[in-house]
Amino acid sequence: MRLLFLGDLVGKPGYTAAHQNATRLRQELRLDALIVNAENAADGSGLTNRQFRRLIDSGIDAITMGDHIFRHWEIEKSLRSSDRIVKPANYPRDAPGRCWTVITTSSGEKLAIVSLLGRVFMKPVDCPFDAIDRVLNEIGDQTKHILVDIHAEATSDKQTIGRYLDGRVSAVLGTHTHVPTADATVFPGGTAFQCDVGMSGAYQSIIGRDIDRVTLTTRTAEPTHFHVATKDVRLCGAMVETDEGGRAISIERFEQKIRCH
Repeated sequence: MRLLFLGDLVGKPGYTAAHQNATRLRQELRLDALIVNAENAADGSGLTNRQFRRLIDSGIDAITMGDHIFRHWEIEKSLRSSDRIVKPANYPRDAPGRCWTVITTSSGEKLAIVSLLGRVFMKPVDCPFDAIDRVLNEIGDQTKHILVDIHAEATSDKQTIGRYLDGRVSAVLGTHTHVPTADATVFPGGTAFQCDVGMSGAYQSIIGRDIDRVTLTTRTAEPTHFHVATKDVRLCGAMVETDEGGRAISIERFEQKIRCH
């Protein structure tokens, strides 16, 4: 299986780049599956139902979220009704949404998608280790191809989850910090890993936001709205290839400059 996972879509630039290029990416890269993290798609925070539908209609197979999942409460409708979007599995059980989903890829193989939140420097959530153990037990023998998005602040959080899951899932790919890391690797047990796959959005920015606004507030404490930046738009993520048993064969950083229309 060949899958591409794109990191946090930030605002209109990241969202537009993803939905306008999904079909092209699938064809050019011969992808079996295309997954995105879209928790920052709506003006930099959250996701709307309209954006969700357009991303899925464009050829994206499934969407993961993160700590901004409920910034636009309307998304709870999609979370309750669709199997193409998942909430973090270590969110409370009563929160709307699926803890995991299994999609059928274009090649006919099945791929499970799971999202987890880290706990270091993040809002309080349930234990990600207990959550993923429960989820893997529920997935059972439905598929050996399993992608885990670990949405976390600290590299130690992400690495610990990655090592804990080595040999049990196909890939553990990090999101949230918006900066791609240079540690893409396949662990000894056959799990592809990268601490952060980077954001999809404007790279002439500070993690996707207007440089001047962020700098002003940081230097003076003057409150301002951090507008989403618009220049140097790139899609960023990781491409993973697995064998028939779901073990990762390779992982490569993916980054592509995009001209949005």
